Amino acid sequence: MKLRMYRTLRLIMLIALLNLQQAFAQTPDSVIVAGIVKEATENSQLEKLAHELMDVIGPRLVGSPQMQQAHDWAVEKYKTWGITARNEKWGEWRGWERGVTHIDMVHPRVKSLEGMQLAWSPSTAGKSVTAELVIIPDVQDSIAFQQWLPQVKGKFVMISMNQPTGRPDYNWQEFATKESFEKMKKERTAQTEAWRKRISKTGMNNRTLAEALEKAGAVGIVMSNWSNGFGVNKIFGANTKKIPTIDIALEDYGLLYRLTESGNKPKITVRSDSKEKGTVPTFNTIAEIKGTEKPDEYVILSAHFDSWDGGTGATDNGTGTLVMMEAARILKKLYPNPKRTILVGHWGSEEQGLNGSRAFVEDHPEIVSNIQAVFNQDNGTGRVTSLAGQGFLHSYEYLGRWLSVVPANIKDPIETRFPGSPGTGGSDFASFVAAGAPAFSLSSLSWSYGSYTWHTNRDTYDKIVFDDVRSNAILAAIMAYMASEDPQKTKRDQIVLPVNPQTGKPGTWPAKRTPTRKGGVN
Repeated sequence: MKLRMYRTLRLIMLIALLNLQQAFAQTPDSVIVAGIVKEATENSQLEKLAHELMDVIGPRLVGSPQMQQAHDWAVEKYKTWGITARNEKWGEWRGWERGVTHIDMVHPRVKSLEGMQLAWSPSTAGKSVTAELVIIPDVQDSIAFQQWLPQVKGKFVMISMNQPTGRPDYNWQEFATKESFEKMKKERTAQTEAWRKRISKTGMNNRTLAEALEKAGAVGIVMSNWSNGFGVNKIFGANTKKIPTIDIALEDYGLLYRLTESGNKPKITVRSDSKEKGTVPTFNTIAEIKGTEKPDEYVILSAHFDSWDGGTGATDNGTGTLVMMEAARILKKLYPNPKRTILVGHWGSEEQGLNGSRAFVEDHPEIVSNIQAVFNQDNGTGRVTSLAGQGFLHSYEYLGRWLSVVPANIKDPIETRFPGSPGTGGSDFASFVAAGAPAFSLSSLSWSYGSYTWHTNRDTYDKIVFDDVRSNAILAAIMAYMASEDPQKTKRDQIVLPVNPQTGKPGTWPAKRTPTRKGGVN
């Protein structure tokens, strides 16, 4: 009888101990973290948001109607989640709207060509322009180039080197002999240097060369900015004011180049439709979940909203935008009354020099001086694998504490570097770092970002890896929650930068830079 009572009492004590341990394990932080993971996993809005932003609205070139449409869409989307949002004007830009580009070779045979006009390219005024092609010649000097210039009248001018191979290096490494691969690289290097000298001997740079060709009567400029991958080109902005500038895929550009070089006098027909929209206002979209205990201290989720427009800006920076919108949605649902105010900054014109975030820093010193932390995500669709302290001496302490509650499968692959060095550019976190605010880049796994999606014609919805983006949304939401709840204000002490070997003087913290508030106009 006594033995049975002893066993019963022992069982009761064991159950009580287990219940006590479970009670301690279920801290407020762990409950919120578990809720964030559950909501992000079981009720993700990422695919829907990506479709609406990338497929329906499309690329978000600063000054374009699509950029304005995206700002308005974001404000309305936040409202459906019960989050206050606004479009905040910071400047104005040249307004321009992309239309159809159609390019055909019509001699010596007929072939439709892959290509598009560059951003801000002049149109062909609703007509198709047909003309022969000429290649920038290898002249002796700038005087000889000026003597050659009249030959461009009435012609399309090719200004890019003909690439010796359309196969990326990884393809050569996989299949070529070592000798063949090394030979190709050596010849390509020599050819690239020769082309650089060819352009240099004209006495002009990219901008002045375009102006000279336009003034001499060329009907258009043809280029190919290959991005070192199968079927992918970088698409930036035009330097012409009256004639179109078009980028043609490596394969078709090489065809035209070889035909021109061999004297077959190819002709192309180009129609490029675009509309000038005058000078238009530019905005940042700011979403806000108001703090309850410390409303005048701020945690900022940060991502630039604009893109180049060769693709639809999916990984630069659609995915960063999705991460911060999804994190904000989840936080509003699970943590509607944060201790500190949580802002989401969707910055305009990052691609032209961090202009939107620099303007925000300049316009809101009262916010910048009271920032608890900024978390910025930009460089592609991959899961976050790197977090550096940006030169803030005590960043290891608070970032380490916040990271400690992140699930191991998300946290463990992240390499941390403390205290790190202050970022001087690259993305919008640098605008805040320059102002002395603790701002950090959630840096991602590559997924061939540099070659295949960064500023290219292939940066589209299908390149998004949603499992990785979901992981990043969870990370951003947890870090924002922890930063908001932290009883301590983050310290801003900066490291002493090492001596610059070129000057022999100690390094200096990056200075705040003034944004361009009126862009794209001369």
